Amino acid sequence: MTSTNASPNPSAASEPPVVTLGTAGLTAGHVLAVARRGARVDLDPAARDEVARVRAHVDALAAPGHAPVYGVSTGFGALADTAIDPGMRGALQRSLIRSHAAGAGPEVETEVVRALMLLRARTLASGRTGVRPVVLETMLALLNAHITPIVHEYGSLGCSGDLAPLSHCALVLMGEGRARDRAGEERPVRELLAEAGIEPIELAEKEGLALVNGTDGMLGMLLMAIADLDELVRIADVTCSLTVQGLRGRDSVFRPELHTPLRPHPGQAASAANILDLLQGSPIIADVAAEGSRVQDAYSLRCAPQVAGGVRDTLDHARTVAERELAASIDNPVVLEDGTVTSNGNFHGAPVAYVLDFLAVVAADLASIAERRTDRMLDKARSHGLPPFLADDPGVDSGFMIAQYTQAALVSEMKRLAMPASVDSIPSSAMQEDHVSMGWHAARKLRTAVENLRRVLAIELLTAARACDLRAPLAPSAAGAAAIAVLRGTVDGPGPDTFLAPDIAEAESRLADGSVLEAVQSVTGQLR
Repeated sequence: MTSTNASPNPSAASEPPVVTLGTAGLTAGHVLAVARRGARVDLDPAARDEVARVRAHVDALAAPGHAPVYGVSTGFGALADTAIDPGMRGALQRSLIRSHAAGAGPEVETEVVRALMLLRARTLASGRTGVRPVVLETMLALLNAHITPIVHEYGSLGCSGDLAPLSHCALVLMGEGRARDRAGEERPVRELLAEAGIEPIELAEKEGLALVNGTDGMLGMLLMAIADLDELVRIADVTCSLTVQGLRGRDSVFRPELHTPLRPHPGQAASAANILDLLQGSPIIADVAAEGSRVQDAYSLRCAPQVAGGVRDTLDHARTVAERELAASIDNPVVLEDGTVTSNGNFHGAPVAYVLDFLAVVAADLASIAERRTDRMLDKARSHGLPPFLADDPGVDSGFMIAQYTQAALVSEMKRLAMPASVDSIPSSAMQEDHVSMGWHAARKLRTAVENLRRVLAIELLTAARACDLRAPLAPSAAGAAAIAVLRGTVDGPGPDTFLAPDIAEAESRLADGSVLEAVQSVTGQLR
C-alpha cells in the first residue's frame, strides 16, 4: 500500500505537543500527534505507580506454590491448561513473541506502527495488564527515539488482538527483530537501542501476552481514517460547489428549509449549508437563476448533500466507537480492580472492524458521485455548453477524457474495497479462536480507499476548475475562485493538451496539504 505518513493537516508543520500518558488514557488528538507529528510521550508518575502496584500483585500470583493463573503461570490459547515451571516462564514469554512475530508482505507505514505502539502503551499504563513499569517505559523510549519496528501487512486476524503486528514491535523491545531509525534506514536493532540508551527487556510472567493482546493497530488506523475523512468530506463539498458552477447548476436545492425541517439528518444539513455558503455571490449561479430555463439538476448535483451527509453521519458513529475503544483497557487475561486475574474476550475486534468497513462503503459512494459529476462536465450533451472533454481544440486535443478514466478506475477499486472484511472468519489456534473479526484487514483496505478518494476529488477539482474558467467572463464565487487560485499556482488553466499526470498529482498534493481547504475557509469561515 502507498505510504500516507505525512499528515494532510497544514498545522502538522507546527511544533508537536508533548503527550502525557496517564491511567485515564488518550484522546484521538494525542494519537495523531504522536503517530503523524512525532510528539514526545511522557509517563505520568501516578500511572507508573499504579503499574508498579498491580505488578506486585502479579508477582505474588506467580510465586511458587500458588494455584495456576492463566497467562501468568500457564500456557496460552489452546495450551491454557498447561502449567509452566517457574524457571521456564521467561522462556515462555520470549517464545510467544518470537513465534507470533510471523508477519509477511509489505511493510506497514511508520504512522501506523507509531499509533500501534502508543495505543498498546496506553493499555499498559492503565494498570490492568500486570506488566512491570520498565516494559511500559521502554515502549515509550522507542517512540521518543523514533525507532520504528518493521511490521508487515499480513498476520493479524483482528482477534486475540493484532497479534503478529504487536509481536513485531515487542520483539524490538527484546533487542531482536527488525527496525528503522528516525531517517527510515533499517539498522541492527541492538545498535539502535544502544544509540538511544535503551536496554533490551527480559520479559517476565504475563508480559509477553500483555504486549500483543490488543486492538491497537486497527484502532490507530481507524482514528487516522476518521481524521482524513473529516477533511475529505468537506473537500467534497468544495469540489461539488465548483462543479455546480461549471455545469451552470442551481443553488436552490441547498436552501436550509429543504433539509433539517423536512429530513433531519444532521450531516445532510451540514453539507447543504456548506455548498450554499461556497456558492454565495457566484455570478455564474446568478446568471443561471436569471435564465430560469431549467427546473432541476441531475442527482449527482441535486443529491450531493444527501450522500456527503450520510458520510458525515457514518463518521460520527465511527467516532463514537473509536472513543469507546480509546477508553478501553484491552488485554487477556486482565487484572481487575479487586486483583482478580481473569480471561475475557475484549480483544475481539468486531466493534472496530464493523465501522472500518462502514467507512470504506461511504468513501466509495462519495467517490462514485464525484466521478459522475466529473463525467457530466466532459460530455457535451450534458455539460450545458462546455466543449467536449473540455478540450482546447476538440478532435486534435483529448482534454480531460483520460483523467476521467483514471477516476473511474479509482472508483472501481474503491467499490471492491467496500466489500466488508468483518463478515469473514477463518478459525485458528486449533479451533480455540474459532471466530475472528478481520478488523486489521478492514483497516488496511480503508487506508487505500481514503487515498483513492483524495485522488478522485483531485480530478474533480481539476475538471471543475477548468470548467469554471471556460465560463468566462462569468466568474465563480469568491470561495470557488480561492480554490482555483491555489490550484493555478502549480497547474495551468485551459489550453492545449499537456502531460496530465503531474497536474493530477499537484491537485492531490494541494488537497493533502490542506491549502485548498484553507483558502476556501478564509472566505467562508470554517466549513461544517
